[in-house]
Amino acid sequence: MKKKLLTVVASAAMLSFSNSIFGQVPNLGTAANYVLYTSSGAVSNTGMSNITGNVGTNVGAISGFGNVNGVMNSANLAALQCSVDLSSACTQINALTSTSGHAAILGSGEVLTAGVYSIAAAGSAIATLSLDAGGNPNALFVFKIGGAFTTAAGTQIVLINGALACNVFWKVEGAIAMAAGTSMKGSLIANNAAISMAAGGKLEGRMFSTAGAVAIDGTSAYLPLGCGSAILAGPVAPILGSTECYALFSSNGAVTNTATTHVTGDVGTNVGLTSGFTATNVIGTIHISPDANTAACANDLSIVANSLNALTPDIELLFPAQLGNKLVLTPHTYTLNGATLLSDTLYLNAQNNSNAIFAISVNGALTTSANAKIILVNGTQAKNVFWLVNGNVDISSNSVFIGTIVSNNGTINIGAGATLVGRALTKMGALTTNSVTATQSSSCSTTGINILSDNAEIAIYPNPFNSSLNISFDDMPLNDGIRLNVYNMIGEMIINTTLTKQLNTIETSNLPVGLYFYKLLNGDKTISSGKLISQK
Repeated sequence: MKKKLLTVVASAAMLSFSNSIFGQVPNLGTAANYVLYTSSGAVSNTGMSNITGNVGTNVGAISGFGNVNGVMNSANLAALQCSVDLSSACTQINALTSTSGHAAILGSGEVLTAGVYSIAAAGSAIATLSLDAGGNPNALFVFKIGGAFTTAAGTQIVLINGALACNVFWKVEGAIAMAAGTSMKGSLIANNAAISMAAGGKLEGRMFSTAGAVAIDGTSAYLPLGCGSAILAGPVAPILGSTECYALFSSNGAVTNTATTHVTGDVGTNVGLTSGFTATNVIGTIHISPDANTAACANDLSIVANSLNALTPDIELLFPAQLGNKLVLTPHTYTLNGATLLSDTLYLNAQNNSNAIFAISVNGALTTSANAKIILVNGTQAKNVFWLVNGNVDISSNSVFIGTIVSNNGTINIGAGATLVGRALTKMGALTTNSVTATQSSSCSTTGINILSDNAEIAIYPNPFNSSLNISFDDMPLNDGIRLNVYNMIGEMIINTTLTKQLNTIETSNLPVGLYFYKLLNGDKTISSGKLISQK
């Protein structure tokens, strides 16, 4: 009985000890919002870095950065508060009891479980160091290093079995220098010394100094998720009303197409004429001249523009002429105070929140370079991306642009070979297209309608599609059925089926994300054709 009681007591003690290891995550306060910060010193960048999180210094200057997906704070009240909170976090880490000593060198294939590790003097990491949470998402890893800390080129910190970067801390009593190609995880604090990351480094975490410079070079750094951090949702989306059904629209100006353009969604203008579009290539309604529907759309477009204009920006992107260049944006309201050029690639990262909204306001013209593209990652949906432009819009040739464009007072031109997944809507100005693909980005009651005659319609929806595609025939005799052929980008037929019902549902969950072409054939006659977009 006594032995059994001792076992129970020992087990309880071990459980309590385990909880202390896993539960005492230092509270960073406002410092949790910073990816780069020093209480006293310069913060500088060399090369093209991509940063998600605030950047700041309480005493010093910030230099060399392009657009940052965060707020720049230098010698202001926010920077001062961060200094206070960083000092508090250092005190908390210092108070943690070490659970294990460690030799000066970490890594070389080593696997460590949760704990508070102490290195008496200077330390380093080389090759690969794996941090194993053992399936516990609260597992805490703390490294307390009594001198300077370095990483060798190409060092990789790897998180396994549920380990989270937000639960990893490096407290260093000296300078921290991470060599080229290092992939680092966790919040690093250089106490009274500088901290740097060399070319090509990647950081999921934070770089702090209590008194010293912070320097990066071509670094990709972003705040870690989890540990109670807020799930970004972005602003409230505007109510689209009747604009939802349009892919291309002008409240006041001609809408004109040159060559072969494929559109999914309605096309029209409320003042002027719509020309150059053919019913064969438009899955929707072509409003050749103004009507009651275009009048409603013009009214609703004003409401949409006012809603977007009323949003308060979270983040100002300080270099409008450098938008893109592999910049990653998260769900926020952004502003660019000047003419904006989108070059290379812009990533929109919803951080696995598929309902997250992105609102980007451009106070000037918006232009893309040829072949520029927007890429959606981690659950971002095209229907949740909005661009408010106070000027002309020029989407250059072969660009891929995603989101609903609302031009307050300018023209919109979409160049040859460009792809628009969203809408191009202008309150005042002509809209021109040239051999483009435009697909409005959400389900709509009129989306996907091809008017074949006064009494027959084909509807194909939703487009973009996810796991299934619906094809319906209204007042159209099917006789022996309509044949559906779907082709991939290299012309391979991947679907060949006969449709015999008025409403047909095609399973598409096995189709990768991308662009497809379809034909509907009645005998040897093509009755509808166009493009489809798979968007998981």
